Amino acid sequence: MDVSGDWFVIVNPNAGRRKGEKDWLEIAALLNEAGIRFTNIFTEHPNHAVKLARKYIEAGYRKIIVVGGDGTLNEVLNGVYTQKKYPPQEITLAMISVGTGNDWGRSFNIPMGYREAIQVITRCNTKLQDVGRVQYLQNDLPKQRHFINMAGLGFDAMVANRTNKVKQEGKGGPFSYLISLLASLIYYQSIKCSIVVDGQKSNADVFSMSVAICRFNGGGMMQAPDAIPDDGLFDVTIITRVSRLLVIRSVKKLYDGTFLRMKQVQTFRGAKVEIESDPALYLETDGESLGHTPMQFEVIPLGIRVVVGN
Repeated sequence: MDVSGDWFVIVNPNAGRRKGEKDWLEIAALLNEAGIRFTNIFTEHPNHAVKLARKYIEAGYRKIIVVGGDGTLNEVLNGVYTQKKYPPQEITLAMISVGTGNDWGRSFNIPMGYREAIQVITRCNTKLQDVGRVQYLQNDLPKQRHFINMAGLGFDAMVANRTNKVKQEGKGGPFSYLISLLASLIYYQSIKCSIVVDGQKSNADVFSMSVAICRFNGGGMMQAPDAIPDDGLFDVTIITRVSRLLVIRSVKKLYDGTFLRMKQVQTFRGAKVEIESDPALYLETDGESLGHTPMQFEVIPLGIRVVVGN
């Protein structure tokens, strides 16, 4: 059976405090109403979406709708990049957000309303965007992960880890990232790092760092306000040693992007980023907690096709 024209829908039932499960019948009815032919499967455990995307692409599907959050989208992307049937650029990803962040969707005008998001999918206006690949260590073993939005290091990775634990306890919400940010301030210390961006080396006491394809993370924080998703370059933002009080006073600046003007912030742009540190600097990609330094990032230009809003 030829399914290449059909959509495969991967539903994360736990996304958005189980909104994926609670709202699925409503979403499915809207997909049917819009005349979208689809097959759907629910994820059952972390990284299940990686396996589902890989399996069903190899069965012939080339269009995937993610019903979940940015973490589910990240898993699907990694399924696209570990399947062997089609070049990744021949796979199209679309998003119906039921997560708390919707950070990737903000950059592409994907509406939060289900009906409106499905209208975007029916129009199927697509573009190619860059993909990030990072190599890192986890339990002293080399690992690799692809990401579609942003990687966060240091304090940002600690906040993501705390936020994920809150979500696993079923207490996630639109302010969970901000609450985790304030709670993490008590413990976090800056870490001395060596950073190489396209061959140019610098040293910094890193409080927090982002390696970005798109502009938003943390539920609407504009951590890379100048990022262009299809320019073949990362936007690298480094926040150096800062006082806890200054972080609290500057939270608003994270949401509107004006924090880039602070003297504690350095920015770079490049296609390759290498980071070493002592002690280890930890990593998250698209909100998913991973391993630690040493790390090597590289851009895959125009690496995935995505459905975008107006």
